[in-house]
Amino acid sequence: MQWTNHCEKSVYETRWFRVNLADVELPDGRHLDHFVIRLRPVAVATIVNGANEVLLLWRHRFITDSWGWELAAGVVEDGEDIASAAARELEEETGWRPGPLHHLMSVEPSNGLTDARHHIYWSDRGEYAGHPVDDFESDRREWVPLKLVPDLIARGEVPAANMAAALLLLHHLRLAEG
Repeated sequence: MQWTNHCEKSVYETRWFRVNLADVELPDGRHLDHFVIRLRPVAVATIVNGANEVLLLWRHRFITDSWGWELAAGVVEDGEDIASAAARELEEETGWRPGPLHHLMSVEPSNGLTDARHHIYWSDRGEYAGHPVDDFESDRREWVPLKLVPDLIARGEVPAANMAAALLLLHHLRLAEG
């Protein structure tokens, strides 16, 4: 039941994404046009401190007009190592410089429409480097107890699926150890 992408042509392109139109062949031989959004990799990071609190950002997303808790995230620049991008984004958005980062997971948030891959990292220590350069990214930055994560997600306070998955995995890993 594999679909075959015979070719794609660019319909629209910016620094951030490219919209392509693909000629896709279905397993029964029929062809259809399918839009594909091509995105740069996204690097995501957070810190979990010794008290099992996770560093989160409270932010508004204008597209869905929703507020929620998120981890620091941003695109990987050309030639940039993914883990380095995650550390950079964390410091730019929170003011915290992480210790050594550990890969938590990589996910494809919407693989029926886009090739986006989000690479999520975490550290068990960090140091405050100063006020975040990109403080416009969030309304506030807080240390939130990991034990509250399931309830935050159940109440819809972590609306992004990739963030919810990462936080649930951190919750499991950190609280199952302790």
